[in-house]
Amino acid sequence: MIERYSRPEMSRIFATTARFQTWLDVEAAVSRALERRGLVPAGIADAIERAGPIDPARVEEIEQTTHHDVIAFLSAVSERMGPPGRFLHHGMTSSDLIDTALGLTLRRASMVLRTGLCDLSDVVRARAMEFRRLPCVGRTHGVIAEPTTFGLKLLGWYAELNRQLVRLDEAVLGVAVGKISGAVGTFSHLPPDVEEEVCHRLGLSPEPVSTQVAARDRHATLVMTLAGLSASLERMATEVRNLQRSEILEAEEHFAVGQKGSSAMPHKRNPITAERVAGLARLLRGYAVSALENVALWHERDITHSSVERVILADSFLVVDYQLHLMTRIVQGLIVYPRRMVENLNRAGGIVYSQRVLLALTEAGLPREDAYLLVQRAAHTAWENGGSFRALTEADPEIASRLEPGRLNDCFDLDHGLRHIDDIFRRVLGDDSLGERFEDDA
Repeated sequence: MIERYSRPEMSRIFATTARFQTWLDVEAAVSRALERRGLVPAGIADAIERAGPIDPARVEEIEQTTHHDVIAFLSAVSERMGPPGRFLHHGMTSSDLIDTALGLTLRRASMVLRTGLCDLSDVVRARAMEFRRLPCVGRTHGVIAEPTTFGLKLLGWYAELNRQLVRLDEAVLGVAVGKISGAVGTFSHLPPDVEEEVCHRLGLSPEPVSTQVAARDRHATLVMTLAGLSASLERMATEVRNLQRSEILEAEEHFAVGQKGSSAMPHKRNPITAERVAGLARLLRGYAVSALENVALWHERDITHSSVERVILADSFLVVDYQLHLMTRIVQGLIVYPRRMVENLNRAGGIVYSQRVLLALTEAGLPREDAYLLVQRAAHTAWENGGSFRALTEADPEIASRLEPGRLNDCFDLDHGLRHIDDIFRRVLGDDSLGERFEDDA
């Protein structure tokens, strides 16, 4: 991933120096297990650890001849180990090293993502509580529908982020595996208990049935999970972008002092951060397809997955980490315009209450189809001519003959439509003290 979209903590995890150190850690863990069984002399693991850090330039130099990165790495380590180097990588194959180290790397990267996801979730929750009673218009198909609250929009984001957190935890368990089972997974040179000890030492689970590699359905599930999280962030960003449209303008990204929106039009304040979040989500969906393509390898292994994973695994984590950072910044700094929300809510003189009028008429004995046509006529007239839906219903003799003024007035009661908002918050947040807080704020 380009530097522009890479944050330092995640970048360090996937750096070449970190990869070689993780490989070194795996080799040392295997040698310690072999030492305990008398399969290699004592002190080999210590010699491996002392060989680090490994110079990437030296590995690259050797690889120019070997055309094999693992052999180049092992050669560079052996040079630094001296004679004990002959016991390095004893009984192992390249994928024993690569896949076990990959399990460690992906677990570490996932923990960084988990922290970022929890941070965003906390920010969204706080702002949902802040705006839970702020009325705004809900839209379906992009068209005004019925009243909701801005806090309820955010609460939906919060619930979705929590679901993504559960999925991330499950996917991490799936890839946090190691394998020291040899060239075709049969433990032909090292016994299974070596794999079990190594994985335990490294905090991984053994791959129950491996070939030369750990099964790639695990990695595909992880990348699909990251793509799903990215899609959730895109949904949030898309809502911000829509709310910032000049015709709506109910909320907008924070616009910093000195920031410029356009090289040509000085008035512009564009949702560029939300657009970046949405754009990067497209990469993740492509990576998910590539990860699925990696599942079907030939026989016990080919290397078609290798080149793909060198790109998509690091990039997937870097992109989602960056998106989480951007979305946290957007939500924290989001500027909200309550007056504009009220204006949009009252568009066409209360058109958002059309269903309430419809139900009142049916409850008064009018057939639903007849009631629907009466209400629709008034609503469309208000919308097309810029009139007041409420005034038109009050002036309609067919409606007035069935609904007393007080009953019709009740149809335009905003609080009635929002009376269960607090219940939804309690259901999602599950906080026993929340009820008191709602009552205090009422």
